[in-house]
Amino acid sequence: MATRIRGTAFGLHYTFRVLWDGAVIAGISQVSALARVAEVVEYREGGDPAHSHPMPGSWKFEPVTLERGVTHDGAFEDWVALAVGNGSAPFRKSVRIELFDSRGRPAMIYELHRCWPSRYAAFERLEAGRHRLMESLTLQYEGWDRQPPLKLIPAPHRRRP
Repeated sequence: MATRIRGTAFGLHYTFRVLWDGAVIAGISQVSALARVAEVVEYREGGDPAHSHPMPGSWKFEPVTLERGVTHDGAFEDWVALAVGNGSAPFRKSVRIELFDSRGRPAMIYELHRCWPSRYAAFERLEAGRHRLMESLTLQYEGWDRQPPLKLIPAPHRRRP
């Protein structure tokens, strides 16, 4: 199931879908931004205590939050139960976020590595005077790769006789 969102690049409309365990996760309406943040380390040269230079330190990845209306799909709760149980079953998963352009062609694909749920919430949200039952899942992860979308090979042009 693809979800329609508005892309900011060139004013295009995009759709996206989220997958894990090889299955499309139903009903996701929002995905927070993927962010990589550097710790800032202050560096001072020699004997000059008055001036310092900011330098990049270690990098970390900000959590990503998936949000959807409540559905009969138990994928969010099942993953949280797996992580809470944390017995011998592996609870880390790869998550794939596919972004499609307005014609339905793949525009960007992100693969998030070694994800695990750190927060699950089912709640009612007031939106424009109406109550809406929502659930959200916050994921921690250890990095991502941006994969090139499949290239569509144009058909060769035929010369007219």
